[in-house]
Amino acid sequence: MGDTRHTKVLIIGSGPAGYTAGVYASRAMLNPILVQGIEPGGQLTTTTEVENWPGDTEVQGPDLMVRMEAHAKAMGCEIIGDIISDLDLSQRPFTAKGDSGTTYTADAVILATGARAKWLGLPSEEKFKGFGVSACATCDGFFYRGQEIVVIGGGNTAVEEALFLTNFASKVTLIHRRDELRAEKILQDRLFKNPKIETLWFHQLDEVVGTDNPLGVEAVRVKHVQTGEITEIPCKGVFVAIGHAPANELVQDQLEMHMGGYVKVKPGTSATSVPGVFAAGDITDPVYRQAITSAGMGCMAALDAERFLAEQEDTAELAAE
Repeated sequence: MGDTRHTKVLIIGSGPAGYTAGVYASRAMLNPILVQGIEPGGQLTTTTEVENWPGDTEVQGPDLMVRMEAHAKAMGCEIIGDIISDLDLSQRPFTAKGDSGTTYTADAVILATGARAKWLGLPSEEKFKGFGVSACATCDGFFYRGQEIVVIGGGNTAVEEALFLTNFASKVTLIHRRDELRAEKILQDRLFKNPKIETLWFHQLDEVVGTDNPLGVEAVRVKHVQTGEITEIPCKGVFVAIGHAPANELVQDQLEMHMGGYVKVKPGTSATSVPGVFAAGDITDPVYRQAITSAGMGCMAALDAERFLAEQEDTAELAAE
């Protein structure tokens, strides 16, 4: 039998939202426990240079997350390298079970499990991730000024990323396996009118080609879905834009969701459909998906949890009188 740990606030997830929630909950003297999950530091640990974090002209993604973790610890947040495999939100205190065998009980939960970019699963795609292959144009587009790049996909995400990338790239090739896009018509109109964008229909990514020392992308090989013919397209960056999947496995059947699986929160707050459960960061954000917005939501979640717990204590005191 594993240990049972109780905390006023259990934070699940360790990206910018989770660590910021840890800082604020600690400063509120709530003695939070933060369970890091399968990818300590979240998606930023898979990026290299970050140039849009206020206060740092440039910082490495993994370094930024190490600093955030250290900040949360310094404030008093207990950080545990465990993975929550089961979460019961049916009654308070809430119960979470870790892979380590530890059971965590909590008066309030902050869900900061993030979202994961969907990938194609190619070995060459994996090899060049963070070195020319990306899933975030707003994070990495800046590094391709004056370069030729490709975008893979055909939905809103792909078209929005292709349009955004024209701010930097000399040419953007959008590669789609069908002969029409799924994106909204207004986005398609903008795409087709943009002289920097070329659309390659009926093709899919077959391989990313590049150098080993240093790691870097030189081209992509794409395959015609009908004929199988391979074409090589020179490029310096590859943006895989086939969507994001919120990491909602723990709460799929317990919290209200929208927009394809993102946790729904009450407008202007981090409160979910279950009182005492708060959500922050990419798990609840299909629109912005930035480190800075996630951190802001982590702050909101901790303040909301503090307010919720104070109200619970007031109610208990009134009932005892």
